[in-house]
Amino acid sequence: MNYNKLFFTGVTGTVIVALCCFTPVLVVLLGVVGLSAATGYLDYVLLPALALLIGITAYAFIRKQKSTSKQECCDSQQNEESRVRKVDDITNYSRHD
Repeated sequence: MNYNKLFFTGVTGTVIVALCCFTPVLVVLLGVVGLSAATGYLDYVLLPALALLIGITAYAFIRKQKSTSKQECCDSQQNEESRVRKVDDITNYSRHD
């Protein structure tokens, strides 16, 4: 799974919802369109959306960190195995001389 894309989506959504929650951007837009009566219900939608998107961002960040640490672990293990093989090859080569 591409956690970078999920993280970007979570951060972008969180910023957009935070702008709508903490600034009058959405209230002005609804007033321009003629839906200003719906402004009383914005908190019922925006606050849970903000919580959900913050959760998605945190999930993607944690999963990305875990996958990075697993990859580093596997890389270091593979590097150690290749070093052991090289040492074995060198010792075997010197024995044949």
